[in-house]
Amino acid sequence: MNKAEAENRIKELSELLEKYSYQYYVLDAPEISDYDFDMLMQELKKLEADFPELVLPTSPTQRVGGIALSKFEKVHHEVQMASLQDVFSFEQVEAFVARCREELGSVEFSVEPKIDGLSVSLEYENGALLRGSTRGDGFVGEDVTSNIKTIRSIPLKLENAPVFLEVRGEVYMPRSSFFELVEQQELNDETPFKNPRNAAAGSLRQKDSRITAKRKLDIFIFNVQQVRGEEFASHSRSLDRLKELGFKTIPSYKVCTDYAEIENEIKRIGEDRAAFSFDIDGVVIKVNSLAQRDLMGATAKTPKWAVAYKFPPEEKETKLLDIEVNVGRTGAITPVAVFEPILLAGTSVSRAVLHNQDFIDEKDIRVGDIIVVRKAGEIIPEVLRSVSHNEDSVPFRLPAVCPVCGTPSVRDEGESVLRCPNMECPAQLLKNMIHFASKSAMNIDGLGEANMKLLVDSKLVSSPADLYILRKEQLLSLDRFADRSAENLINAIMASKNNEADRLLHALGIRNIGQRAAVLLCEKFGGIDSLMTADKDEIMSIEGFGDVMADSVYDSLREPHMVELISRLREYGVNMTYSKQAVSDDRFSGMTFVLTGTLPTMKRDEAKALIESFGGKVSGSVSKKTTYVVAGEDAGSKLTKAQELGIEILSEADLLEKTK
Repeated sequence: MNKAEAENRIKELSELLEKYSYQYYVLDAPEISDYDFDMLMQELKKLEADFPELVLPTSPTQRVGGIALSKFEKVHHEVQMASLQDVFSFEQVEAFVARCREELGSVEFSVEPKIDGLSVSLEYENGALLRGSTRGDGFVGEDVTSNIKTIRSIPLKLENAPVFLEVRGEVYMPRSSFFELVEQQELNDETPFKNPRNAAAGSLRQKDSRITAKRKLDIFIFNVQQVRGEEFASHSRSLDRLKELGFKTIPSYKVCTDYAEIENEIKRIGEDRAAFSFDIDGVVIKVNSLAQRDLMGATAKTPKWAVAYKFPPEEKETKLLDIEVNVGRTGAITPVAVFEPILLAGTSVSRAVLHNQDFIDEKDIRVGDIIVVRKAGEIIPEVLRSVSHNEDSVPFRLPAVCPVCGTPSVRDEGESVLRCPNMECPAQLLKNMIHFASKSAMNIDGLGEANMKLLVDSKLVSSPADLYILRKEQLLSLDRFADRSAENLINAIMASKNNEADRLLHALGIRNIGQRAAVLLCEKFGGIDSLMTADKDEIMSIEGFGDVMADSVYDSLREPHMVELISRLREYGVNMTYSKQAVSDDRFSGMTFVLTGTLPTMKRDEAKALIESFGGKVSGSVSKKTTYVVAGEDAGSKLTKAQELGIEILSEADLLEKTK
């Protein structure tokens, strides 16, 4: 295929893929199968790889994310992205309507759901997406264009569009995507997002847009900020036009002419919100005429022509029947309230996590209590308080031993979570087995999650050590294995015996000890055997190791189940020694780092140890002397201050790149 033919086919494929994406993500009415869509996308990717000069910013292939950014550039909003005045009662809504009538006379109102997400601006020039930015403080936001492009319901190209168009929308995470993300975070021993709004905000502000692309965000467009080349008389007409252009606009907006109609619409939306696939936290009431909006004007913070009615949190009383104690995949021993079923936000709930012993003690929650429950963010049930105790009730205490395997439970200093330290505990066996065989640990090729689950479920393995006594004929008895695949897996397991000891140490899953920390420990002690006899002071002498990391290593390597596991691994010929030489590298000498937020794969102590191993210093506060701020999800005031001071922001990937 020559260049001219390729250009025509690329154009044709791009138009088809945008059409099918619109049908799937906006209209929810796909015309072709997922397989056929993927085949068209693969054809486009191949053509663009063969003719890279033909790749356009608006190509459907650009939605997958790309190179990680070191920081987000600031965007000054030409039209303020104002917030709305909140009201909390129908009386306040009625007063707002009366004020509008007094000032404007005859007036119509647009009533629409208030999506609980993150507000963004999208700018289009001659129909092409120019820039996407966050609201920020309303005047200055951040350029998140690369992340915005990963949201498939956002059109990259508009047909028959005005010369310039800026729209405002709300990025959100559908509930199904939120639950999927939380499940994955719990599997990875990460702190899960509390609600879809926080998840959406954290996902949109990822420095690496490839991570954003995996989070399955969506958007509703609800306003025209500015437009050149067209004019609109009303808000409702502008929404109709945006829908014609291919935008996914705010659902269920209705034009109302009097207060009674507005009140009924608010109630209807409130009754229907449990059926939505996304979160709403209220209803927005706006003057529909754009000319009348100009007459009413705005205060410094909010427009006078709109209010947001916020739904009151629904709270109900019920009886606490029991407190179950569950052991998660990470060993966390978690109390769960079991109560008489109640209806909240349209669904029946009968369970809520009680988090830890401190939470129970603070609220003095006891079995048999009358408790108050609500749904946090309309999603996750939570116990707010205890109303009354039974006469014979007693304070609840979490067990001193794991309820599954009987191992004495531990609570690390600075943590509120009680844990089972036994990595062979049946409740956490699968996750630890998957970690043991993973690429960053023992790197056993062919032993991913599906195959490992099969081995565990078939009871062929109940400990990492069992992998090293597996026989080929045992694998052949399982559906997933043929002669060649069984032989390859046995060979991969045997080959892993020769790994350096730092891989084994990381594979053991000691809390707070990641890849780099395992290397530092092995460089210091030469392998597992010497490390098992080391005292805490010797471990703490390693640069970057504090009390928490030293305690984790010292205590874990003396836990009976861990001692037995290491003994079996040694017996089966797994290498316990470290032969690599320590590398002296002070590339970070004179540099000061600040860590903020949750990093994708590294614990904070691990990142600190990595930085200090290269001669850098880690500080707890940002100042003009700070060299870099390493930011993860939910980064807070430290990130803001760093941006104000113009300090370079690094992602975890940036930090790791600097240590290569």
